[in-house]
Amino acid sequence: MINKALELLQSQLNQFIQPLAGADEVVLGNIALNEAPDQNDIMDKVVISLVNVEEESTLKNTRNYHKTLTGVQYSEPPVFLNLYLLITAHYPQAYDTALIRLSSVIRFFQSRKCFDVKNAQPLPDALDPDNPDDASLYLTMELYTLTFEQINHLWGSLGGKQMPFVMYKTRLVSISEDVSLGTGPLIEEIRNTVITNTNDC
Repeated sequence: MINKALELLQSQLNQFIQPLAGADEVVLGNIALNEAPDQNDIMDKVVISLVNVEEESTLKNTRNYHKTLTGVQYSEPPVFLNLYLLITAHYPQAYDTALIRLSSVIRFFQSRKCFDVKNAQPLPDALDPDNPDDASLYLTMELYTLTFEQINHLWGSLGGKQMPFVMYKTRLVSISEDVSLGTGPLIEEIRNTVITNTNDC
């Protein structure tokens, strides 16, 4: 589901940003590999990189059962994730273009913060609106500001020189495996029986 969430954002951002050479201007890729010789796919592109995954703690304690037509089915609750996305304007020979592209990214997510399969048309091939998991995908984008110290650590861990970038916190991606832990009947009646003790204390 993480890949589908990122492809949804990539496709919508590509529709907003006008390409320079007719190809997609926004790509998914690991910006840490920007200096590798075989990474031409991320050259002169806006690159979306996943740099952190965080569990949404407020939704951690959800119920582990749901009703069916014949009873109750028990399964582990889904894991709800926040994704931290580093969006980098990787134009090493055109710094002004990098700044223009970065401004376009910020403008796009300022004007549109929520994404799902209904309002994101046309959909990328990876998403099927008839698939219940895909249909439940709902993302909200939140600009995430780093301190100078955090920026230094981030680009140091990526092993490269800093480029024009912005980071967004993407809520919420739900991941679950449809594995049943067991089933049980519905509780249809509650009986209250009072037992009296006739023995003397």
